[in-house]
Amino acid sequence: MVAPAAPASAGDEDGADYRERTVSSRAGGADDPADGDEAAGAFELREMTVDAAHHGQRLDKVLVSLAAEFSRNHLQSLVERGHVQVDGKPAQVVARKLRAGQQVRLELVPTEESRAFRPQPMALTIVFEDEHLMVVDKPAGLVVHPAAGNWSGTLLNGLLAHHAAAVTLPRAGIVHRLDKDTSGLMVVGKTLAAVTALSRAIAAREVNRHYLALAHGSVPWDDKSVDAPIGRDPVSRVRMAVLASGKPARTELRCVGRAAAHSALACTLHTGRTHQIRVHLSWLGHPLVADALYGGASALGMMRQALHAARLRLQHPIGGGWLDFECPPPADFARAWSQVAQG
Repeated sequence: MVAPAAPASAGDEDGADYRERTVSSRAGGADDPADGDEAAGAFELREMTVDAAHHGQRLDKVLVSLAAEFSRNHLQSLVERGHVQVDGKPAQVVARKLRAGQQVRLELVPTEESRAFRPQPMALTIVFEDEHLMVVDKPAGLVVHPAAGNWSGTLLNGLLAHHAAAVTLPRAGIVHRLDKDTSGLMVVGKTLAAVTALSRAIAAREVNRHYLALAHGSVPWDDKSVDAPIGRDPVSRVRMAVLASGKPARTELRCVGRAAAHSALACTLHTGRTHQIRVHLSWLGHPLVADALYGGASALGMMRQALHAARLRLQHPIGGGWLDFECPPPADFARAWSQVAQG
């Protein structure tokens, strides 16, 4: 991981004539306007006196002059979160017009993104570990990588706390992901050589990943190969879809049990597109149980998408020998599975 760069001094390319006072970073205290994680972190303080060139300008535009290396959206969020004062009083409206002579005080709290890549100790279920790699059993509900809405408490944060070398690796060694509500096996590299080799093996489709899934409806086939390209849904950007313009995606499906309204499936990925199994099953008219994003309703006691990464087979990136791992599904999935696979 590369640590976020310290903010550079704002320039005067807009003709601004202001005072900038860089105050040594300090931790927020009980009287600081920040709360939560913000109060625990350090920030830089910048101040200016509004000059004639900025008279009548909006506050957010003046803030861009004061901290040009940050986006206007981030600076606006600092106003909304109480980190900007005008004449000693918290500013509340980003569109307010400023007058010459007013004093502006800006607390440059780091962006959420810059604070995301930090160690957070957590209990990890480690199936295998040596000096080169580890295989973890990810629980449902755990986000793998920080992103909007989930800037902390992710698997990446746990890996940074688990071993010191993770801080030097791209994405802390994560080479593939599982969706938040998918449980099961993931491999993580612990050295740059291992990360590189694992990434190449996944791209070359040399890592075998097998899933268990519960789908709506009694599927009319025992075995099926789905070869349908996947791309971003043009209507809903949070979804993926089968599109002629998408990237190649192939999934092998085998039915191992049926009940009146559901099917138990063993799935093998031959590619690793985002939401691949979820998209392919929805496209076939048999969405995953409890996968609301792709049309699956809650059933069989499942309140999250019924998908579990049950088996992982790969060649050791350094030693070269084959490694084969299996893990049983968690209790909610196991209970649901037993109602269909034995039905």
